[in-house]
Amino acid sequence: MRSTNPSDPATKRADTAEADVAIIGTGFAGLGAAIRLLQEGRTDIVVFERADEVGGVWRENRYPGCACDTASHLYSFSFAPKADWSRRFAGRDEIFAYLKQCATQFGVRPHIRFGHAVRRAAWDEDGRRWRIETSEGAWAARALICGVGTHSQPRIPDLPGQERFEGRAVHSSGWPEGFDPSGRRVAVVGTGASAVQIVPALQPHAEHLTLFQRTPAWVVPHGDREIPPAIQDLFRRVPMLLRAWRVALHHLREATGWLFWDRRVARLVEPLVRYWMRSQIAAPELRETLIPDYALGCKRILHSDTYLPALSAPNVTVVDGAAREVHPGGVSGPAGPHDADVIVYCTGFQSTEMPFARSIYGRAGQALAETWGDSPRAHLGTTVAGYPNLFLLRGPNTGLGHNSILPMIEAQIEHILGALRHMDDTGAAAVEPRAAAQARFVRQVDRWSEGTVWTDGGCRSWYLDPTGRNAVLWPRSVAAFRRRVTDFAPSEYVTMRRRQVHAAAH
Repeated sequence: MRSTNPSDPATKRADTAEADVAIIGTGFAGLGAAIRLLQEGRTDIVVFERADEVGGVWRENRYPGCACDTASHLYSFSFAPKADWSRRFAGRDEIFAYLKQCATQFGVRPHIRFGHAVRRAAWDEDGRRWRIETSEGAWAARALICGVGTHSQPRIPDLPGQERFEGRAVHSSGWPEGFDPSGRRVAVVGTGASAVQIVPALQPHAEHLTLFQRTPAWVVPHGDREIPPAIQDLFRRVPMLLRAWRVALHHLREATGWLFWDRRVARLVEPLVRYWMRSQIAAPELRETLIPDYALGCKRILHSDTYLPALSAPNVTVVDGAAREVHPGGVSGPAGPHDADVIVYCTGFQSTEMPFARSIYGRAGQALAETWGDSPRAHLGTTVAGYPNLFLLRGPNTGLGHNSILPMIEAQIEHILGALRHMDDTGAAAVEPRAAAQARFVRQVDRWSEGTVWTDGGCRSWYLDPTGRNAVLWPRSVAAFRRRVTDFAPSEYVTMRRRQVHAAAH
């Protein structure tokens, strides 16, 4: 197996540093890839991180109430299960600490280049390498693993008058360290997953909170509570019990997938959720505003026991309609202006656009964003025809609406390791998916997406790209994804020899 001196993960050649594998990002995806590469003895790796610490979205997101809506015991790597989660649904600080611990425990830190923002990556056809330009210098690598995910670039609505606002405006993912809006008038724009956590955290302390709701969200009970220390200690002392609990939770979550895949199941569950939501909202007129008229699951289902009661508080105004304009003293909605000292944008991310694709150039010299146009497509959500040795973690159609994303990421990582082994065994310089294989996979995903609640649920969600295609979610079970993706199949790939190029058009 290929290995180099771990104390020297990259070597200089002229003014370009060299590594066998380059990884972008240090969230769950990037760290997971780095750890597994090191476990396989592949120490000639470099990890680029634009910030000064690992963590990805769990480093960037530090807004009040920030937490995970996946059960804690499912939200750790299979090779590093965490036994001592303090709550059923872990808070941001605990998840961030776990990622920092993994980076140290598995020896990734010496390979990380902090403060290195990747500005451009281009495939060098002659050298069979990726030429990578970072904010701190140039690198070259045989393989490039992109682990930036779909939640790395905030989406802020372009509202007229934003530059004239005299207060403070923040996006949920860019919450300033130590910022406390207590005692102020707060306008929250958006009703997504961050809003459902921010609103209950801010409402008790705000002078007044105004929520601008373009579209109401389905909200289900959360059931978060502390995990007793005795249970934490039991899981620590009996790892097999922790594994069994993880398996049970995983299969329980897998079963809920039918809510999304079969519209008939959603119709059966909707009355129960609607009844619960009505019980949480005191004012009858507010119920009509907050309960959706589209199918359960068409947009992301939100989990909270405190969001709806917070919206019923006397210091809260729910605006039934999107924010339309910002003025010096607040935000205007459909019925006029509302005063605010602070604007909090809970408006999500550029998930289908995948901004990183604008900076990655393949064999034809074309940016990945141009290749994709309005609809991102990838073979197994991981590789793209025309882009040799490029591997995407959390690429198109790898997201989930029902279970932990980590088994999906781990399946992709194993696929990448299989590709690297194949190249080592055959002496190949590069692999890329056959265009026909990629097209077959995309057609299959599109067929499976037909009739799901995402495409036929009566709403327009961030899961759909500008063409109306589901470009984000995997429309089957985690088990089905792992069966399809984990093993690398050479027949689905074109092999590039060191002195010969085979076109990927067949």
